[in-house]
Formats: sequence, C-alpha cells, structure tokens
Amino acid sequence: PYMDEVFHVPQAQAYCHGRFLQWDPMITTLPGLYLLSAAVVKPAAWLLGWTGSVVCSVGMLRFINLLFSAGNFYLLYLLLFKIHQKNKAVSGFQRILSALTLAVFPTLYFFTFLYYTDPGSVFFTLFSYLMCLYGNHKTSALLGFCGFMFRQTNIVWAVFCAGNVVAEQLNEAWKIELQKKKDEKISSRKGSFSDLTRILQFLVEYLLSPKNLVTLTALTWPYIILVSLFFVFVAINGGIVVGDRSSHEACLHFPQLFYFLSFTVFFSLPHLLTPTKIRKFLLSLRKHPVQYSLITVISLFLIWKFTYVHKYLLADNRHYTFYVWRKVFQRHELVKYLLVPFYIFAGWSFADTLKSKSIFWILMYFVCLLAVTVPQKLLEFRYFILPFLIYRLNVPFLSLYRQLLELAFYILVNAVTFYLFLNRTFRWENSDEVQRFMW
Repeated sequence: PYMDEVFHVPQAQAYCHGRFLQWDPMITTLPGLYLLSAAVVKPAAWLLGWTGSVVCSVGMLRFINLLFSAGNFYLLYLLLFKIHQKNKAVSGFQRILSALTLAVFPTLYFFTFLYYTDPGSVFFTLFSYLMCLYGNHKTSALLGFCGFMFRQTNIVWAVFCAGNVVAEQLNEAWKIELQKKKDEKISSRKGSFSDLTRILQFLVEYLLSPKNLVTLTALTWPYIILVSLFFVFVAINGGIVVGDRSSHEACLHFPQLFYFLSFTVFFSLPHLLTPTKIRKFLLSLRKHPVQYSLITVISLFLIWKFTYVHKYLLADNRHYTFYVWRKVFQRHELVKYLLVPFYIFAGWSFADTLKSKSIFWILMYFVCLLAVTVPQKLLEFRYFILPFLIYRLNVPFLSLYRQLLELAFYILVNAVTFYLFLNRTFRWENSDEVQRFMW
C-alpha cells in the first residue's frame, strides 16, 4: 500500500472480515468505496473458490478501480453521444476516440491503479449525470447519493444535475420572453453588459414566482431530498469532513478557480492554444478594455486577500503540486500577481469553448465550479478531475487531427507519470520507506 492506501486498504480489509464498526479516524471520506469493495470481492471469492490472503488483498482491491475505469470509459461514450446527439457530422469513431481520450485523462487514469476513491467517485457522478440527461431523476439522485458516499463534495454535482433541469426550464421561458417582446437585439448582442443585466433580472423574476417554484420543485424533488439529507449529515457530523478535520478546513480560497483554469488550459492545449484563439482573445481585449481592466483589478484583489498555502503543499515533496508551487509561486512574491494575464486568457478560453451552451447552463455550471473548488484550502489536482470532465464533455467536438493530438498528449503525460512513479524513487532521511512521485 502506498500513500493514502495505508488508510484505505486496512479499512476495506476490516469490512471484508465483517468488522463494520472499525473506523480509521484519519480517513476523511464516507465508506462507500469500502462497502462496495466488500460487496464485490466477497461474492467473487466465494464463487471462484479463493481463500486466504488473496481475498481483499491490495491487488484485489485495486482491481475494483480497474472495473470503475472500464465503466467510466463506457459512461463517457454514452454522455458524449447524448450531449452531442444533434451534431450529425461527428462519426461513431470520433465519439469512441473522444471517450477513450477522456478515459485516459492523466490525473484520473493514474489513480485507476491505486486503491483511491477517485475512479469510483467519477463513475457514480458520471452515471448520475447520464440518468439526469435522460430524465430519470430518481435514479440520478440515487446514483448521486452513491457518489456522495465516495466523496462528500460530490453533492455539488447532484446540485449540478438539478441545475440542468432548472437551466432547461429557464431557457424555454427565456425564449418565450424574447418571442413576446420580439427583441432580436438581445440574442444578437449576446455577451454585452445590458444583456446580462436583463437576463439576471429575468432570472430573479422567474425564481420569485410561486408557480415557477412549484414547477421546478416537482421536477427536481429527488435532488432536493438528497441535498436535504446532506444538510442533515453536516448538522449531525458537525461538518463535511468525517475524519482528520485539522488538515481539511474549509475557507474562501478564490485563487483555486485560477489554478483550475490553468489546469484546464494545460490539459486542453491541443484545442485552446491556437493562433486563431490568441488573435480572437487579443481582439476581445481591444473591444472591451474596461471590462478586462475590472476583471484584472478583482483578480489581483482576490489573490492578495484570499491566497492560502496548506502545510501539505509545502511539506510533501511526493506530489507534483509541491514542485509547481516551489518552482513557480515561491520564486518571488510578485509571481502570483504576474500570472493574472494568463488567468484571464485561461478564463476567456474556458468561456469561449462553452459558448454553444445556454447562458443559464453556464451560470449554473459556474456556481457549481465555485462551490467545488473555492472552499478547498489544499491545492490538489485530484479535486479538478470532475469539473474538468464535465466541462470537456460539453465543449464542441474537435477535428479528428486535434482529437488524435489530444490523445497523444495524454498518453505522453501518462507515460512520464508512470515512469517517474516506478523508476525515480527516493527516500526521506527519517524514513526507510521508498517514496515516489505522483499527482
């Protein structure tokens, strides 16, 4: 067992042996992974006649995540098919290729081979999202509960599923509103400040109407029950974290949004960093200097007042984030401010690739993105997996050439990561254990 596996593996083995009251106080997540592992491994061992140490061994438990990984590939394919079903120009091969690319997304793929909660957490969240898109909201909420049992922050993605339903209703009502006023200027000047204020005004009016609230409640009640159960859990538990709370304190860490945008640009290089994109961004800068100046000032203020550095980030030299922080952010006090232009480009690119979605969907996704990233004090790339996948599923399909480029890029990153993990081992002065580099 390596890293967090030293907590996860013994806990799963205790469940395998029927000791369901045993709990390691260092574990911060709910026992979904351990319960499911015991439910899969024990019947399999009985059917295949396995006995002794092989049952619930480290290798057997890691195999559970391999099953989740295969499931994630299939779910990603189904989601791409459902989300982009109107795009008839995309071939079946391109859908499979895109699903394969996302299935080997480096930060997620690495943890397929360790006994971590990430593959299972992604599986149940993607499954919940798929059921939501097909209108099966009771099943979606139930799967959302399973996702919550793997990681508490997944409750945000249950809210996201409810938000999908709300966004659809708002979009239909907005179209009717436009039709009534026959005001084509609103839609043609999409993105201007006056349009945004009118949309926000419409949003407030719509959500304050009792009739509309009853309609939305009737559509989203399974998610409302799930979120209510979440608040009951938080009240009884005294917080979101189950175990080691001292190392997982919630705070308003707004720069996490900038780190996520940078992470997204890095893993979207094949289709974000193109000469056309850069020219388009520079043109946008020239057309809206006041808005960009305001965004710059707000960004600088958020970095100044809300940057937090977790003790793990500074102390644990096994994670890539340690080196990102040391080599980039700790070079000089001003570096974090000098990166603001890059953050603005990353934010613009991010928003530009989602422009095919409705304004209400974008607002809803952005709220969920803030909820899942900002409260985290620790900079941890694993926390970005789900928001990235949901973003990537909803952007338009790339050309076949760019898809192949993206897949090749992900394979290269995976190859380097596995090489470093397996071959570039090191030791700490005060420990005899072998240490390895990882996400």
